[in-house]
Amino acid sequence: MKAMILLAGLMVMTTGAMADTYKSPDGHVALTLEMEQGKPCYQVSYDGQLLISQSPLGIVTNIGDYSSQLTQTNVQERQVSDSYDLRTIKQSHVDYVATEVVASYQQEGRHVMDITFRISNRDVAFRYTLQRPGLKGPDGNPVCVCVVKGEASSFIFPEGTTTFLCPQVKPMGGFARTYPSYETPYTCDEPVGKNGWGEGYTFPCLFRTGDNWVLLSETGTDGGYVGCRLLNTGGGHYQIGFPQDGELNGLGSPFVGMPLPSSTPWRTITVGPLKHIVETTVPWDLVEQKYKPSKVYEYGKGTWSWIIRMDSSCNYDEQKEYIDFSAAMGWQTVLVDAHWDLQIGYERVAELARYARSKGVSLFLWYNSNGYWNDAPQTPKNRMSNSRIRRQEMKWLQENGIRGIKVDFFAGDKQPTLQLYEDILSDANDYGLLCIFHGCTLPRGWERMFPNYVASEAVLASENLSFGQAFCDAEARNGCIHPFIRNTVGSMDFGGSALNKRYSTDNQHGTYRRTSDVYALATAVLFQSAQQHFALAPNNLTDAPAWAIDFMKKVPTMWDEVRFIDGYPGKYIILARRSGERWFVVGINAGQQPLKRTLSLPMFAKGTTLTVYADDAKLQGKVTTVKQSKKQQISITIPQNGGVVVMY
Repeated sequence: MKAMILLAGLMVMTTGAMADTYKSPDGHVALTLEMEQGKPCYQVSYDGQLLISQSPLGIVTNIGDYSSQLTQTNVQERQVSDSYDLRTIKQSHVDYVATEVVASYQQEGRHVMDITFRISNRDVAFRYTLQRPGLKGPDGNPVCVCVVKGEASSFIFPEGTTTFLCPQVKPMGGFARTYPSYETPYTCDEPVGKNGWGEGYTFPCLFRTGDNWVLLSETGTDGGYVGCRLLNTGGGHYQIGFPQDGELNGLGSPFVGMPLPSSTPWRTITVGPLKHIVETTVPWDLVEQKYKPSKVYEYGKGTWSWIIRMDSSCNYDEQKEYIDFSAAMGWQTVLVDAHWDLQIGYERVAELARYARSKGVSLFLWYNSNGYWNDAPQTPKNRMSNSRIRRQEMKWLQENGIRGIKVDFFAGDKQPTLQLYEDILSDANDYGLLCIFHGCTLPRGWERMFPNYVASEAVLASENLSFGQAFCDAEARNGCIHPFIRNTVGSMDFGGSALNKRYSTDNQHGTYRRTSDVYALATAVLFQSAQQHFALAPNNLTDAPAWAIDFMKKVPTMWDEVRFIDGYPGKYIILARRSGERWFVVGINAGQQPLKRTLSLPMFAKGTTLTVYADDAKLQGKVTTVKQSKKQQISITIPQNGGVVVMY
């Protein structure tokens, strides 16, 4: 590895060019750090293939533009490592090793900024640390706060790169003016050069360059910063963008207020084969826990009535029916959705919670995020946006044994909104409550940062399958995207795995599933979240295949390991997850032709009798057993909209 370690006080001229390269511990990932006429730049390659061309770095504040006219004063390099356990993500134990490079910069003789890079065997990440620049305000006192107005942080891709992106929408549109909410369809295999629908793209963002892939995202975002997006400025040039002015009903600034010194969130770049993309743990490798859990939190499986029966089902009798259903399934929870305060009432919800406990079941309750940022009429309202009222509400929830809350309809990515997420999480932890977010931003390392955080929607989720047949028609395509992009960087509350043929109470009306029952079983494993509320209904105990119900009773929601096997975003995906000693190998196919593969499955011993759930050409599922061959291989066929599950 070539490293540049400069002696203290040694200055580097801003004119001309300089470049030094630093590598990951295994040598495959390379970061080249450069100075071009006073501007810091970088590039990233994997196994010698350039994936990010020379791209600008820097940050712009109200006290200085730290993207140009800089002097790089020194660079320090060291090896860093961390080992941690986190049972709510895709990998319960992580050993993290990386090369850390810290470059320091001056402007007009003042130390203004450091850029810290981490280069692991799959990822490159960087963040800025703004220093106190030695400036004085009008009153003569030192400047110790600043406003960040934007970043020069860019990612320039080589010619021929293709994209897999989720367009950002304009703010204050959609249902009850609740946009943006990270719920637009992905475009796949498109050339670089577009800017979505004019507003850029939501993270994470996937790119293909030659035989390798690049996943861009960010992590470590909390109330001290904003959630960012990715803007195309022409060709293969993409740049970090701050929130839109119109978010939060136009109130609040899209900029960031920061004390000095202070660090920004991390920009993350996962590179290499798709295996690296699917298996990366970079969102959690770079962050730390912000507070201790107030209790040992419990996770598991549950159901909810809304996805099949909609708003009217939020009544005492039907929720009691769903509690009995969860108990019959051996599940742990029921999510009581919107309008419970009016259609059931607080006293009867408390009674419902007591009944649930008698069945070994706990409740999650839905809340509107409220405030001045949307017109959503669903209740309970005005309970989560005010600290005093929120804590009173959470005390009531704790006293009645409620396991957690699902808070919906947030307002975008401005700093006040990120502060609201953090405040809700922190207060909920004080009262031992788990938190799920919907109509919301992407989680950015939150499973490790906030120990009572469960999952976020931030995806075109199962509710849309009830809203229109077009969403059902595209279900398999979208299902083949999420494990590569959205779900690889954070827990995803999708609410799927329906076994009804139709999205209606009587299973005879409404939109209809194109996908098979085996597909539903496979996505129960594919879509990762420690707490799952599946789209099953009580009638499935008698009208769904017994083998499907039996599988859904037993499928885990917490995983110790993930292994990517094969796939292509939007076309098909095959991966394996391990829970304890048990492996589940699952796949789904969106392609028009049956997917035929011979899989090498070394996680199963030779001669092991495997249980295989598979579809025939008409999407009729069945369960068979097969012995693992001496070569530890098994042949599978997955028809369009079908699935496969292999386990022992």
